[in-house]
Amino acid sequence: MYCVNCGVKLSDTEKRCPLCQTAVYHPDLPLRNAEPLYPEGLGPGPQLNSLTMQSIITATYLIAILVSLVCDLQIGSGIVWAGYVIGGLLLSYVVLILPLWFKKPNPVIFVPCDFAAAGLYLLYINLATGGRWFLSFAFPVTGFVGLVVTAVVVLRRYIRRGRLYVFGGAILAMGAFMPLMEFLLSITFPSVGFMGWYLYPLIVLGLLGGMLLFFAICKPARHSMARKFFI
Repeated sequence: MYCVNCGVKLSDTEKRCPLCQTAVYHPDLPLRNAEPLYPEGLGPGPQLNSLTMQSIITATYLIAILVSLVCDLQIGSGIVWAGYVIGGLLLSYVVLILPLWFKKPNPVIFVPCDFAAAGLYLLYINLATGGRWFLSFAFPVTGFVGLVVTAVVVLRRYIRRGRLYVFGGAILAMGAFMPLMEFLLSITFPSVGFMGWYLYPLIVLGLLGGMLLFFAICKPARHSMARKFFI
């Protein structure tokens, strides 16, 4: 018999390794005299399985939705603020809880669903407030960001190499979108005007994305940074 930790040969009567003091383990010997892993009364209790936990969380969400709806109807003559609460709860459920129902949730599917849910929530807010900002601002911004993030997720999931190219290109795309975002903001909310703030995120994102692409192209620089930062 040998020690499972250091490999020292042990006699059959040894209860602990004389070298490293590791408790002796032998699969063929009864463990009646083995020491308990936890003190009496302090061991881990029964654990809930994932399906039970997800059912409890779902029930909690449904109760919160029902309470919000009933309170809004009791206070006023119709649904006033409960729609925002219910929409926010549903959005958080889609983003945080829905993937837990699957053993191996595929981010390629769930990431676009998350952005679609966010777009629907913004559309509801736009309709509930009588606004005119969804089609001219919220929809293109949410759609573009969703496309970029989905593209990054797809490329990282199915292409093992070139992560610097992927992230560098995504950051440059986000920087290039900044002027269009300010333009959409200025035509949607004329009182804001065109202030030129897009230059700051454009410069920062351009430098960051360009740096990642430089390291992706220049192999010696990439290896030097990998050694310096242990990546």
